[in-house]
Amino acid sequence: MYGKAFAPEYQGALTTLSVNSSLDDVLAAGTEQLRVAERAGEHGEAARSGLAVAEAHRRLGQVREADGAWKASYRAARAAGDVAAMAWALWSGGTLARQRGAFPLAWRLLGLAAELGERGGDIVVRGYSLAGLAETGRIQGDYEAVGRLHEQLLAEARRRGEARHTVWALEGIAQMHRNSGAYDTAYALFEEAALISARAEDRRGHAWALRGLADIVSVRDGATERALDLLAEAEASCRTMNLSGALAYNHKMRGNVLYRAGRYAEARDLYELALAEFRAMGEPRGEALSRLGLTKSLARLGRDRRETEAELTDLARALERIGLRHAREMVARAQRELGVGPADATTAAAPADGQHMAVAR
Repeated sequence: MYGKAFAPEYQGALTTLSVNSSLDDVLAAGTEQLRVAERAGEHGEAARSGLAVAEAHRRLGQVREADGAWKASYRAARAAGDVAAMAWALWSGGTLARQRGAFPLAWRLLGLAAELGERGGDIVVRGYSLAGLAETGRIQGDYEAVGRLHEQLLAEARRRGEARHTVWALEGIAQMHRNSGAYDTAYALFEEAALISARAEDRRGHAWALRGLADIVSVRDGATERALDLLAEAEASCRTMNLSGALAYNHKMRGNVLYRAGRYAEARDLYELALAEFRAMGEPRGEALSRLGLTKSLARLGRDRRETEAELTDLARALERIGLRHAREMVARAQRELGVGPADATTAAAPADGQHMAVAR
């Protein structure tokens, strides 16, 4: 049985904040409490309120501010000798690094956070940090390496009855099944995640689960309107909480759904919107994937073949720089689909559409 979802990253004087609190409200409350703690010389409280500030900035797509905030939180935690708070700050920094596409840095910071969490006796930050490592590997396409860790974390979350982490693990495992073509299994897992998150009042987790369901009913069933309805429901939650990253990925998925339905002009508009959103928040992976969708849509609308081929070549370089191990397969798939480049026989096993979850969770 799962209880109501909670946000362990809101600590100290901010524990009254809900997992569904608007990020603007979190930022305002965290900034105010941080100033109070700094004036009083309370390093521990400054570290914990600073963590909420860092996470609000990160989820709002304010990369520079988030980077400064998590580092300040870490320094305050170190001054207080609070190992667990140091771990939480590193977790925030590692999550931000993954969001920015800096995968080696994400691995290092999240690994350190897990170690400090264990040393400091905080099983929650240890679990969140291990989950971050698992998600980093999954995003890079290394399913074999992190699949077992996802399953382990799911089992631990179920034992503790922690709804939010159970939902995260279910969605990650579902995404791997979806990208491997096991649509029925993926749908069942997304469906369970949607049910648990709804009962636990976890709007963020529910929005991501609805996005996953929309993807499946679109690609498996061709149910375009049903997919768009699910995405509209998810978008409402994203806007209520001001989840900039989740909203951008929602728009990109809407583009995917419309593209599959042959509604290329509408898809183009959604990809352009998502691209602008990702660029505004400095999210290179979402930017590259939106460019890929936009390139395909423009090709379908009659763009010059040479321009399309040049754009795909540039995209291949951009995706490889980010660290996507299946970047060449993704581009080769698009080249084969559009008839503008050599087809690669290895693309059959590549994850379709370069799908991605939870960058800005």
